[in-house]
Amino acid sequence: MDNGSSAAIAQSLRQWLASAAPGRQLPSTRALVAEHQASPVTVQRALRSLTAEGLVESRPGVGSFVRAQRPLRTTDHGWQTAALHAPATRAPEVSVALRSAPNDMIALHTGFPDRSLLPERLVRVALTRAARGDGAVSRPPVAGLPELQAWFAEQAGASAGDVVVLPGSQSGLGTIFRSVVGAGGPVVMESPTYWGAIRAAAQAGLRVVPIPSGPGGPDPDDLDRALEESGARLFYAQPTWANPTGAQWSRERADAIGDVVRRHGAFLVEDDWAHELGMTAEPMPLVTRDQDGHVLYLRSLSKSVSPSLRVAAIVARGPVRARILADQSAEALYVSGLLQTAALDVVTQPGWPTHLRSLRHRLRDRRDLLVAALAHHVPTAHLTAVPTGGLNLWLQLPDGTDVTMLARDCEAHGVLVAPGHEWFPAEPTGAFLRLSFAGPDPDSFDHGAEVIGEALARASG
Repeated sequence: MDNGSSAAIAQSLRQWLASAAPGRQLPSTRALVAEHQASPVTVQRALRSLTAEGLVESRPGVGSFVRAQRPLRTTDHGWQTAALHAPATRAPEVSVALRSAPNDMIALHTGFPDRSLLPERLVRVALTRAARGDGAVSRPPVAGLPELQAWFAEQAGASAGDVVVLPGSQSGLGTIFRSVVGAGGPVVMESPTYWGAIRAAAQAGLRVVPIPSGPGGPDPDDLDRALEESGARLFYAQPTWANPTGAQWSRERADAIGDVVRRHGAFLVEDDWAHELGMTAEPMPLVTRDQDGHVLYLRSLSKSVSPSLRVAAIVARGPVRARILADQSAEALYVSGLLQTAALDVVTQPGWPTHLRSLRHRLRDRRDLLVAALAHHVPTAHLTAVPTGGLNLWLQLPDGTDVTMLARDCEAHGVLVAPGHEWFPAEPTGAFLRLSFAGPDPDSFDHGAEVIGEALARASG
């Protein structure tokens, strides 16, 4: 009969360890089983927890011993200052959107959907099947599995030979910036825009040329001037439910911007990050109307399938594809065949369309809940738009609000928010928060909005 829990056994052993000399052997598993009237499995679980805490070390075939504690010392890493020199650009901290939230925090900051919004059953089944197949042990083609290439190509109205599979779209951004522009060259970006694109451009040594972008996207005349004055031949944009604004270009706006890009002999990077995340509208990828290879189409499955399946693709026509493939192969060699196989399995299962139909309704309900909560508790703030797709809201605060201090105040009261300055390639044009309606429990939205409203009132007072 198992009367001792692993936690109780571990606590008893901690008391014994407190007075035991380093290197002393612990009682055998058999002795501990008898002493605590526990099963061998329970005793082993307790020993593993103590090993993980660094209190015990296991010597296979011999036993478990009290671990000798390393003496504390002060280490001088000053020599690295001379070896590293000053960086060309100051490395930013990890984005707030990537912060992990403690369980007791309301996570309005996150850039990823909650697991309840993911096709978890499809993913688990797909990974199990993939682990039994060749993808678990064989190297895939450099450009990706042909079947997955074909799936991405069909989505974009392209040919499978135009597709390069990537280990995530962030990797793809770096590849495009390096292979198409190169260090020191200019790239035009919307402002605000995805923080990861801004950082990828900085990492590649590019000079960012920002143009303003509103709820309907950028003005084609602004893009025309920026390309002309800078000499840039690359424009990065998110035409469908842009991060952070939620903007979706109209067909007319997209065609006008496409005309500008073609007239300048430039490329348009279409980052279709939210393709499956529509709520009350449908995606309209520009790549499906591109005949001459001006659009470099970037598509990721990390937000819709699983953040752990870092699988994405670039669709590129013409010689530019060869440059992109060469850079990507030098950067990552190839994408895990196991992950490619699992991703393809998920998006080709009969349950995938069913999941997407359900996802539309759940995202819309969450969006509406957060919109209503903000209207009630933060009436002095302004939503730039109610997005028809995506994962977040872009909230403009009253002029003069110190967004960094506001975020700290909210965090102190249990709510994580994302200050908007990360999404601006240059100086912010106002005070903004990006708030996710896809990450946290929607039952917490009302309280989260209340905390934001109270923090804003304190900041204004």
